Amino acid sequence: MGLKISVYNSRHESAQKEFVMPKRKAQLTEEGKSFGERLARFRQAAGYSQRDFAAETGISQRMVVYYEKACERIPIQLLPVFARALGISADQLLGLEKDKDNGKSRDNRLWRRFTQVEKLPPAEPRPIIQFIDAILEKEKFRKAG
Repeated sequence: MGLKISVYNSRHESAQKEFVMPKRKAQLTEEGKSFGERLARFRQAAGYSQRDFAAETGISQRMVVYYEKACERIPIQLLPVFARALGISADQLLGLEKDKDNGKSRDNRLWRRFTQVEKLPPAEPRPIIQFIDAILEKEKFRKAG
C-alpha cells in the first residue's frame, strides 16, 4: 500500500486569502498625530537637534530618526527617559494629555545651558554672569538712546 502524500492542499490558496492579517496602523491620538510626530515636535520645542537628543537620552541618532519616522510601536522602556529629557509628562508624549503651553514660549536650549552653568563649581559661573550682565547693560543703553 503506497500512500501518496500531497504537500499542496487544494484549499491552500483560498485559506491564505481569508486569513491575511491586516497591516498594523500607527497609533494615532491627539488630533491624528502619531507617536513619532509628537516626539519630533516636543524635541524641536525643547531645542534639541536629533544628535543632541540622542546624546541626552543615551541612544543613537539613528534610533531617534527611527522613532520619529518609521516606528509604529512605542519604546516603553525609553518613554520615561524621553519624557524626562523633554521636560514633559509621559502622558503628553503619548498624546493622552493636552499640551501645557500657557501661551508662553521660552528658549529651552538656553535654559538647559543655565542648568549646566548652575552645576559648575562656585567660582566658574562668575565670568559667564559678568558677560550676560554686560550684554544686558549694552541692550539697555541701546534702547534708552
